[in-house]
Amino acid sequence: MAKDIDKGSVVAQLVANLQQARTMRQCHSASADDAAARMRLREWQAERLARTYDDLLGSDRFGAAAAFFLSDLYGPKDFSARDADITRLLPLMTKTLPLAGLETVSRAVELDALSESLDAQMTTELQRQGVLSIDSATYAAAYRAVGDRPGRERQITLIGDGGYALDRLTRRPLIRGVLRLMREPAHLGGLSAIQEFLERGFNAFHKMGSAEEFLETIRTRETQLLQDLFAGRLPDSLMEVKPAGKTV
Repeated sequence: MAKDIDKGSVVAQLVANLQQARTMRQCHSASADDAAARMRLREWQAERLARTYDDLLGSDRFGAAAAFFLSDLYGPKDFSARDADITRLLPLMTKTLPLAGLETVSRAVELDALSESLDAQMTTELQRQGVLSIDSATYAAAYRAVGDRPGRERQITLIGDGGYALDRLTRRPLIRGVLRLMREPAHLGGLSAIQEFLERGFNAFHKMGSAEEFLETIRTRETQLLQDLFAGRLPDSLMEVKPAGKTV
């Protein structure tokens, strides 16, 4: 019975996070200028992440998990198709996926919703400052001006929570078969985005084995970056990121 209650609360939170993420994306798309500014920021952040985690991306053990992290959890991709799939496939997911599977999806959507909110604040601040070419200095200045340290810390926590949920999912002996069973109804229903998300994540983390070292590396580096930026320091991982946008 406790499992049913836990699963129900996860589903309820997932639905709320889906709505929040949808609302934030709609706000970002209010104008062409807003959409362009958002994409400029996300592309710059994606390059920063690739630089910060170039060693993990090049690792035989961690490479696939790092690529999944950068593309499917914390990258510049528009997740609206994935989230629409979740909404339509939720009844089937609730019946077939174990709690860890639903937690994986819920944390990913919550992370997306929070990242959309933080990016909206950053975009507004960069536009207020008239920044058309993001570089390390302008990014750091906007980051400090926006503040919201609790939100940034929550973002790091969600990365870990989602990663550990996915790690638990890979340890379930029957989950590969469950995902295989979901594949046909998902594709027939035009719901490939969420199915591919789950399969990519499962395969990447299954290949890695224990996720402890991988997730602790991310937590340590992102926490250090947060501390440096709020202290007014420019971390090495920001110094050589190429500017994004127009140079004026």
